[in-house]
Amino acid sequence: MVYAKNHSKPTLLLCLIMVSWLGVVGIAWAEKVKLSPDNWGKAEGKACIDCHEKSSPGLTRQWEESAHAKAGVNCLDCHQALPADDDALEHEGRVIATIVSPKDCGRCHTIESTETQNSVHSQAVALIGDKLPGLADNLSGKALISAGCTQCHGSFVAVRGDGTLTPESWPNSGIGRINPDGSRGSCSACHGRHQFSKAQARTPEACTWCHNGSDSPDDEVFEKSKHGALFTSHRDKMNLASDDWVTGKDYSAAPTCVTCHMGASPGLKASHDVGMREAWSLNGPVSEKQYLVIFEDGERRELPDTQAVPRRGSDLAKLDGSIGKVKAVATPKQRRQAMGKVCIECHSKGFTDGFMRQFDDAIKYYNERFGKPAQSIMRALYEKSLLTTTAFDEPLEFTYWKLWHDEGTKLRHGAAMASPNHSGWQGVHQVAQLFYGTFLSQLRELAGEETANALIGEYTSGWAQQKESAASTAPIPLVGYGVDKP
Repeated sequence: MVYAKNHSKPTLLLCLIMVSWLGVVGIAWAEKVKLSPDNWGKAEGKACIDCHEKSSPGLTRQWEESAHAKAGVNCLDCHQALPADDDALEHEGRVIATIVSPKDCGRCHTIESTETQNSVHSQAVALIGDKLPGLADNLSGKALISAGCTQCHGSFVAVRGDGTLTPESWPNSGIGRINPDGSRGSCSACHGRHQFSKAQARTPEACTWCHNGSDSPDDEVFEKSKHGALFTSHRDKMNLASDDWVTGKDYSAAPTCVTCHMGASPGLKASHDVGMREAWSLNGPVSEKQYLVIFEDGERRELPDTQAVPRRGSDLAKLDGSIGKVKAVATPKQRRQAMGKVCIECHSKGFTDGFMRQFDDAIKYYNERFGKPAQSIMRALYEKSLLTTTAFDEPLEFTYWKLWHDEGTKLRHGAAMASPNHSGWQGVHQVAQLFYGTFLSQLRELAGEETANALIGEYTSGWAQQKESAASTAPIPLVGYGVDKP
């Protein structure tokens, strides 16, 4: 790990923090529940089962097939509440809560709950309100936010005076849901209730019910990658219900999303902090390599590597604006090394390093050719008041959004997940058409030739303008455009 320049004993500190935070050294599986069975199996909970066998037999069957049922954990063990709880309600003579939050699950699953609370998943609600207000508020509206955005990102679950939940905020199992008890997240987003199956959570489908579509096209990207083809062909060899599920030990037929982003490999333990191994940000207008800052209370924050590395023990603002003490900082290189620990279970080091180099080169190309120029031009247009401050009320704003958010994201995710069609034809081919064919044309129409050419010259170092000028005087290229040679 890197704290700051000239920090003493860097090698020892590297080892210590890699052990305690990235898990590169140490046990290679998730922690087991260590509580005594005396902590669950409430006798009163048996009445819940007797009733629900009649009123909701499907729900009861799911529970009966779960590891919870086999361990003797019943309905009341999870749904118990105190009368003072915000979402407490009286139900058949018992005080219960409708929502079983990560705080409730954390009574037994301590490690998993803590990792989830400190992960990028737990911040998913903020992505709607803080980063996409124009899209969510101006285009979607409250009804579609509830039916669409929040079902993946999560809602602020609102409680009525009688302890019931408002229909606008519930039902909801979004990964960053803000629960009435203050906890963030939803374990059932990945481990569907009431089975809470490990096998189900390890499948690509557990992730791609949210990670699909333009902002996170991982469903189609994975499906069309070599990894996706292997998983489809060898699903029966994946040993998905294994207790430990260590790649190379419990399975080797194919990887899934969990394998690379969360799963255990020899020398690398599993984690519910899904973003721990990601060296690049891939879902913004411009991709940046990222430090992972770990605070003393366990919370995380990512910083671009263009910023100075915060020192251990220094104060730094957290995502919510409060100040925390820095405990450790994982560099992009170290995060990449953790990801590489998974790859080398099936690939050689040379193969892995070569793939990572190709991935990095693709991201840099996107940044320099399209991402940075388009972003800088848009900023200049806002500064010159050539675009209004209202989001998505002008054609160029939609074009720019599609450029980086739709096609640009597909390009970068395709490069990251080894889907050549999505980095190529579905990626850079579409990005280039939008940039040259639509974005620059709309720029000239909006700003005029003189201003547009000045912006192009300033923010593309002249390469786009030179390319257009050369193309205007060169012979018309026939090959490659569906036209035969003369």
